[in-house]
Amino acid sequence: MRRVPKVLLHDHLDGGVRPATVADLAAQVGYADLPTSDPTELAAWFRTAAGSGSLERYLETFVHTVGVMQTRDALTRVAAECAVDLAGDGVVYAEVRFAPELHVELDLELTEVVEAVLAGFAAGSAEAAEAARAAGPGGAGGRQPIRIGVLLTAMRHAARSREIAELAIAYRDRGVVGFDIAGAEAGFPPTRHLDAFEYMRRENGHFTIHAGEGFGLPSIWEALQWCGADRLGHGVRIVDDISVDRGGAATLGRLAAYVRDKRIPLELCPSSNVQTGAVVSIAEHPIGLLRRLGFRVTVNTDNRLMSDCSMTSEMLALVDAFGYGWKDLQWLTVNAMKSAFLPFDERLTLINHIIKPAYAALIDEPSRMELT
Repeated sequence: MRRVPKVLLHDHLDGGVRPATVADLAAQVGYADLPTSDPTELAAWFRTAAGSGSLERYLETFVHTVGVMQTRDALTRVAAECAVDLAGDGVVYAEVRFAPELHVELDLELTEVVEAVLAGFAAGSAEAAEAARAAGPGGAGGRQPIRIGVLLTAMRHAARSREIAELAIAYRDRGVVGFDIAGAEAGFPPTRHLDAFEYMRRENGHFTIHAGEGFGLPSIWEALQWCGADRLGHGVRIVDDISVDRGGAATLGRLAAYVRDKRIPLELCPSSNVQTGAVVSIAEHPIGLLRRLGFRVTVNTDNRLMSDCSMTSEMLALVDAFGYGWKDLQWLTVNAMKSAFLPFDERLTLINHIIKPAYAALIDEPSRMELT
C-alpha cells in the first residue's frame, strides 16, 4: 500500500510538520509556547487537541506550527521535509497549500515566504528522486520521485485575499498552481473574497475553496455559484442534499446533482473530518455513499500532524471501512489526478505511465493486499 502511486490534492504545509522539527525549530527561534518539547509527547498533544470535534478548536493547534515557521530557513526546511515524507509514502503528485500571510511575523516579505517554500520543495523533491534512484525499480520503502504544486491560501477572516491571489498568479510559472481560502467557515462566507476569485478567473487561474466542512450547503453553493470554484476543499456536507430511503435508493437535491453532473472534485479528508466533528466516524463517512453515486471523490490527508495520518493510512482506513480493493483505490487516485491543477497532457502522462500500470499489477495479484 505504501508503494502504490498516490495523488494528494489537500494537504496543509503547516499541518504536516514533523513533531521533532517543531520542537527543534522552537528551540532555535526561541518559541516558548509549546505544550512540551518532547517530540513523542508533542505528537500526542497535537492529535488529542485536534480531536475535540470542533473546527475552531482544531484550527487553534496551528498556532504552534505557524509560530516556528517564521524564518526563511524554517520554511525551507519544513517544505523539504514535506516533500521527502510524501514521496516516502508513495505520493507521486501533491498540491500542498499554505498561507503566506501567516509567516511574516519576523518581517519576511510575502515574496520571500513563497520563494523559501518553493526552494524547500525543490530540494526535497530532488532528495526524493535521488532516494528513488538508489532504491531501484519498485521503489523500496515507497520512495519514488514526486512532483509538488503549491496552492497559496488566503485566510477567510482577514482581508488580504486579493493580494494573495495576485501572488499566486505572479508565481504560477515557478511552482504555484493555484489559490485557496481557508479558516473558520461560520461567519466568513467565501463571497467576502469575491474580488480575489474574480481576479483569478480573469487571469485564467485555478482555485479551490474550503467549503462544506464546518458549515453546510450555503457555503458550498456560494463557493460554486458566486465564486466559481474549480474544486471544493472538503465539501463533505454535500451529503446534506442527498436523501437515502430504507432500501438504499438515493435522491439528489439540485445542488448535489449539480456537483455530480459538473464533475466538481471533492477534496475529502476522512480522518480530519472525524476530528472536526463533520462526521461521526470513518465507517459513517459520506465518502462511501458519494463514491457509490459516482461523485468526483478524492482522498486526502488535510493535516498529517494533527490527524496522525498519511495517504497510506487513509487508504487503509477506507479498505477497512468499506471493503475497497485495488480497483476502488485506483478510481480514487485517477479522480485526483484528473482534478489536479496541472496541464492536461501532464496529468494524462502520470495517469497512463505511472498510476495505471502500478495498479494493474496489483489488480492482477489481489492477494498482495494483506492487512495486519
